[in-house]
Amino acid sequence: MDNTYDGLLPGDERVIRPPRGVGLVEAPQFEAGLTTAGLRAEHGFSALVRIRRGDTVTTLLFDTGVSPDGMVSNADRLGVDLGDVQGVVLSHGHFDHAGGLAGLAGRRGVRGLPMTVHPQVWTRRRLAPPGLDPSELPTLSRHALESEGFQVIERRQPSLLVDGHVLITGEVDRTTDFERGMPPPHQGWNGSGWQHDPLVLDDQALVVHVRGRGLLVLTGCGHAGAVNIARHALRLTGVDRLHALIGGLHLGGPAFEPVIPPTVSALTELAPDLVASAHCTGWRAQAALALALPDAWVPSSSGTSFRLAA
Repeated sequence: MDNTYDGLLPGDERVIRPPRGVGLVEAPQFEAGLTTAGLRAEHGFSALVRIRRGDTVTTLLFDTGVSPDGMVSNADRLGVDLGDVQGVVLSHGHFDHAGGLAGLAGRRGVRGLPMTVHPQVWTRRRLAPPGLDPSELPTLSRHALESEGFQVIERRQPSLLVDGHVLITGEVDRTTDFERGMPPPHQGWNGSGWQHDPLVLDDQALVVHVRGRGLLVLTGCGHAGAVNIARHALRLTGVDRLHALIGGLHLGGPAFEPVIPPTVSALTELAPDLVASAHCTGWRAQAALALALPDAWVPSSSGTSFRLAA
């Protein structure tokens, strides 16, 4: 699931686009009673991650989109069996990454399904722009998730999944001087009052070492900063090469557009082979990345698969 769906995007040896005829739905105004609906796009993100080691394939779900039925609808149209999912990872607690958990539970049942989260994923948050009434964001309920059957695993530190083949970064070190996080209207509840929550400390990424190529880094929103996250993953693993960066980079809107030039410059120095910036990256950052990394950058779209081979 991504913010956009473009049924005309071409693929290549790394990028597999869904067929243009995906998603047949009933439509009585057509003679056959059917039309091609394509895939859902919404302001949210979800990625199905398959890790192949020899003959063994492990499937993880990284985030679930914003709506209860969006992710599962796309899975149906793509012929993806969500029953293969062996674990869930949440990049952070914002509702546009966790809304599809209800659809997942309703579709396949989740009794005992492990879900890895940062301990601050339950933080109450709101947006309080100057001159406007504050708007509280939907907050995840641990009780509700465990009652549904999820096995919630909290990890502040880095953790390894899939027999050590997948790294979840946990809390990301903030080392750059330009990635300062969310602006003052983004607030968190500290137990006694609301205060500015710039860091979104529960932000974490998924990392896989693709043998002989380098690291794949998968982000949800990248609230910790795309460069902070990439460098953090390289430090944690000792791998010296960023192979691919996929996911939201949160560079859209006036508060973040000044961060675009130093971010693009730092990512250019890292020289990834593939950049598929998605979700909250913003069109100005997309354009800047496409210009700076013409061989690496590819447009993201709901239903796209990226094949990264050792």
